[in-house]
Order: sequence, then C-alpha cells, then structure tokens
Amino acid sequence: MIFVFDLDGTICFKGRPLTEEICAALDMCTIHGHEVVFASARPIRDMLPVLPKRYYHYRMVGGNGAFTFVKGDVQLQSFSEQTIAELKTIIEKYNLQYLIDSDWDYSFTGEESHPIYQNLDPLKTATNKPLTELHSISKAVLFTNNEEIKEHLKKLPVTLYEHGDEGLIDISPQNVHKVAGLQRLGIEPNTYIAFGNDQNDQELFQHAHYSVCVGNHDVAQFANEQIMVEDVPQRIKQLAKKFS
Repeated sequence: MIFVFDLDGTICFKGRPLTEEICAALDMCTIHGHEVVFASARPIRDMLPVLPKRYYHYRMVGGNGAFTFVKGDVQLQSFSEQTIAELKTIIEKYNLQYLIDSDWDYSFTGEESHPIYQNLDPLKTATNKPLTELHSISKAVLFTNNEEIKEHLKKLPVTLYEHGDEGLIDISPQNVHKVAGLQRLGIEPNTYIAFGNDQNDQELFQHAHYSVCVGNHDVAQFANEQIMVEDVPQRIKQLAKKFS
C-alpha cells in the first residue's frame, strides 16, 4: 500500500522539519512494506528543507499537484499564456501582493512578516525575480480575501483554494490538484492511505482507500476518521501495521 502525507499541519508543524517521532512512524511504514509519498501545497523547493535527506529519493507531489518529483527530477504543469496574462491583469488592477512560482525560482511581493514568507526558500537555492522574468508559471498565491477578485478568478481555467484565516487565495492550473499529481506518478485512486488537514486535501481524501484528517477542520467530513495532532505518530504506525 502507498501512504500519502500532506506536510504542513499534518506531519510538519510551524514550518519546522519533521520531528524524530514523526520520522520513526514514517519509517515504520516502509518496514511494513509500504511506500511513503509526500503531497504538499509547497513547491518541491520548499518541501525538501523540512524533510530528512534520507527521504529525498521518495516520490513527491508539490504545489497542490502542479509539481512532481522523482529521483531529483522536477516536472510541472503550467498555466497557459492566456491565463498568466489574465492573472497579471487582475494583479495590476487591484494592486495585489503575491507569491508566484515557476519550476524553481519565484516572484514574491508580500510582507516578510507573513507566515508564508517564513517557509519560502529557506535554503536560499532559488531567486526572487520580477514577475516578467518568470517562465512556466505553475502556482500563484494572491494575498487577498476580496470577493470581487474571487469572482474574477472563478471565471478563469484555474483551480482555487481559499485560505481565509491566512488572507490568501491559492491558485493552480485547471484540473491540477494532489490526486492529479499522484496519477502523473502512476498512483491511481483507491490505492493509497491519505493523511491531510486542509481544503486542498479534499480530493486526496475522496479518492483514498482510507483517509485521516489531522485536527479540527471542515475537510474532515471527507475523511474516514479525524484525529488530533498529538495522535499522528501512533495512528501512522497502527495503520501501517493494519494494511501490511
């Protein structure tokens, strides 16, 4: 069986690297013969710093499905040129702050005090470039909760995830989500166990063989069970044994 783990709020907390307790639980999965896959809203660039290097050969999905990572090779799904132009028009019209990712580099104009900045390229392997210099744009975060802007975005061929508590809208190319990313890795629905905690894990839960929501979140309605953060390591071990 394949075990798919979201990172932030699921097995990674406050942007810090995985704890030894979490790593021991993940290692238990492999001991029981399961494959561990990571699937995050972060681009691959920002996933690697919170993972032990011994996990760098694991398969990964990043950017809510926009990126896949296999043996050091990053592949991505990009917005069309027309969609990029329309996003730029919205950004300029409303004078929005943003974080926009390409395959590795990015363009960030938000406040450095925002939590998302704390997790942005911590190893300093990328370059913050002007938006006009980015190519193959694969993910956009707009720092706004404006309803009028949301209505504009809903008319575009994109996938939206709203994070009202963080004051941002997460945007991916149309039909790009974590399950689509898994499928590009050859991982089909109903063949994996999923752990997640956020709106962007809904598809992951709905197509899982079994799913676990970490914490008290609305997306729990789509999961098979809901657990608290402190119970995560033990539940991983239990399910690894159960499905072996």
